[in-house]
Amino acid sequence: MTTFVEHLLSVPGWLALLLGGVVAGQGHLPVVAVAAAGIGGAISGDAIGYVVGRRWGRRILDSVLGRFVRPVRLDRAEHALSTRGGWTVLLGRFTVALRVLVPGLAGMGRMPYRRFALFNVLGAVLWGGAMVAAGYLAGASWQHVAHLVSTAGLVATAAVVVLLLAWHALRGRRRRTTVDA
Repeated sequence: MTTFVEHLLSVPGWLALLLGGVVAGQGHLPVVAVAAAGIGGAISGDAIGYVVGRRWGRRILDSVLGRFVRPVRLDRAEHALSTRGGWTVLLGRFTVALRVLVPGLAGMGRMPYRRFALFNVLGAVLWGGAMVAAGYLAGASWQHVAHLVSTAGLVATAAVVVLLLAWHALRGRRRRTTVDA
């Protein structure tokens, strides 16, 4: 039999905020407190991810995980995040895969913490506020909204992957054209 804590830890953050908004909409919790807790958790979670990436990221990747990531691609990702990664931090909050990876990569790429924190806070406020508001407004139809949010997250992730693949293909085509000329 699973405990309440095990269930709580297995629930994705967006769903917890959505359900918190539903409970607040029913008058059982203040909506501001739910939003503040969710936004604070999102900010601190990504800040921890940044610190872990900055301090131990390379060591983690040099061990088991390094087999799955080519060093050249990792170097490019780190450089991109350190130079223009603020928007990546913000937009990454809204996609499933990037929400987990971006903070650690930003730390590994030595993105200045002030810039990371600015976009982390902005993303957490927008994302957390939207999830709580959606639950608050959804009320009894929260399951429909949860399905929509989950689908939108998967679509956003797929769109990012498609854009990256298209960019990679165009870049390869340009290189081949330059070499052939």
